[in-house]
Amino acid sequence: MLLLVGMSVMSWAMIIQRNKALNIAVEETKQFEDKFWSGIDLSKLYNEVSAKVTVNGVEALFKAGFKEFARLHKNSRQSGAVMEGTQRAMRVGLSREVERLEMHLPFLATVGSISPYIGLFGTVWGIMNSFIALGAVQQATLAMVAPGIAEALIATAIGLFAAIPAVIAYNKFSHKVEMLESAYANFVEEFANILHRQAMANGENN
Repeated sequence: MLLLVGMSVMSWAMIIQRNKALNIAVEETKQFEDKFWSGIDLSKLYNEVSAKVTVNGVEALFKAGFKEFARLHKNSRQSGAVMEGTQRAMRVGLSREVERLEMHLPFLATVGSISPYIGLFGTVWGIMNSFIALGAVQQATLAMVAPGIAEALIATAIGLFAAIPAVIAYNKFSHKVEMLESAYANFVEEFANILHRQAMANGENN
């Protein structure tokens, strides 16, 4: 029971933390995309993003892509090589951001899957002990086994109490992570197209 209570407390702490982090990620993505598509100069936007102490989400993808593009474009005029390196940098950034979003989700999945079985094990163990004790007396009554069985069933209840919120939260957060991952991937493709057009235009001018 103590194990289940501990798992429940930890899962609730992670649920609160993940819910806050994912909500912030959704809001930051919306705000940045609104600014990005407002027509702001990309160099100015890059300077604004670089000035921040912590850069996450779609801002991190933009920073990684623009930084690599500027570095490669300065040293090479071949648009294909420039874009290949730029896209590679953004793909690495995308992988890191998705990994950050999925933090603690495996723990919630584990709690949701094993808590009922731990509770059931506790129930079986408690009922088994009650019947063993019952076999040691000559006259058996319901009053003698009822407390032990009731206590054993509490383990199942605690297991479900730990598992149900974890499963609900895991499904909800997984869906939100998928939505953010899709938004990040779309931004990477759209930003790569913009940079590719810019690289081609600069190549023609030179």
